[in-house]
Amino acid sequence: METKRVLVVGGTGYLGQHLLLSLSQIKDNAPYDLAFTYHSNSNLLQPLLDAIPHSLAFHVDLVTGDGFQSIASKFGLPHVVVNCAALSVPRVCEKDPDAAMSINVPNSLVNWLSSFEERDTLLIHLSTDQVYEGVKSFYKEEDEAVPVNVYGKSKVAAEQFISKSWPNFAILRSSIIFGPQTISPVPKSLPIQWIDGVLSKKEQVEFFHDEFRCPVYVKDVVTIILSLINKWIIEGKQMKLLLNVGGPDRVSRVQMAETVAHVRGYSTSLIKQVSASSVYRGVSSPADISMDISKLIQTLNISPTSFRDGVILTLELA
Repeated sequence: METKRVLVVGGTGYLGQHLLLSLSQIKDNAPYDLAFTYHSNSNLLQPLLDAIPHSLAFHVDLVTGDGFQSIASKFGLPHVVVNCAALSVPRVCEKDPDAAMSINVPNSLVNWLSSFEERDTLLIHLSTDQVYEGVKSFYKEEDEAVPVNVYGKSKVAAEQFISKSWPNFAILRSSIIFGPQTISPVPKSLPIQWIDGVLSKKEQVEFFHDEFRCPVYVKDVVTIILSLINKWIIEGKQMKLLLNVGGPDRVSRVQMAETVAHVRGYSTSLIKQVSASSVYRGVSSPADISMDISKLIQTLNISPTSFRDGVILTLELA
C-alpha cells in the first residue's frame, strides 16, 4: 500500500508538535510521510526536526501562499492536511481584524490544494468554541454560530469558506487545549502550568467564576485527528464533518484552579473568585461556551479524559 503523505500546517505550534510526534511514532501497517509548515517560530524548528528526523519542514506564508509550491515539488500532494495554524489570541485579533481574517481563513491553502487535478485530500481544520455566543450551556454543532469577538468571527468565516470550497473536510471546534509542554517549548503560556506556577508562590490570585469552557487534553485532540485520518484512509468515503472537541467537564477558571490546587496540595484560599466583567481585556469574551460532545463520542467512539485526570497527566503526577 502507498505510504500516505500528511501535511501539518502550523507544525511548530502547540497542537502541531504533539500531533507530529504521535504521527512519527506510528510503526504499524502504515507509517506516514510527514511534512509541516512553520512561519514565525523558526527558532523552534531544530529540536523538532531532531525529534522527527524523517519529516520535512517548509516555511510558508499563509497570507500570500508563498512556500506552498515548494511543498508540491519536494513532498507532493498530501493525502491529508491538518490545519493547526491560526492567529488565536482574541485581543490581538480584535486589534487587527484584517490580519485575523487573512490568517484564519485558509484561502491560500485551499487555493493551493485546488491547483492539483486530484481533489481527494482530506482537510482537517481546527476551529474554536468561540464561534458560539456564550448565552447557554452545552452548545451542539447545529446551534447557530454567533461569535462575540473578531477571533470567533474569523473562525466562522473559515468554517464557511472550507465547507463551500473543499469537498472533504473535518472541522473541529476545539475548546482550550491543555497538556504537557512540547518537544520544542512553545513561547505561549500553557494554562495548567501557568495556574500551577502562580499558586505555587502561595499568594492570592484572581480567577473568573463566571466563564465556562470544556478544556480538552491535548493527547485526546491528537487521538481524534489520528482517528479521522485512519477513517479517511481506510473507508475512502466523502467526509463533511463538523465536531465539537472538548473535554467531558464544564468548568470555570475558578474550578480549573481548584482542581490544580487539589492535585498539588495547595490551599484553595489562594484562589480569589472575581467576575469576568471586573477585568477589561480589550475584547468581548463569551460567558459560557461549554459544548455537548455526544456527536464526537458517537462518531469516533472516543471518550475524552476528565479535566482532573488531564491535570494529573499534565503535571506528571500519575
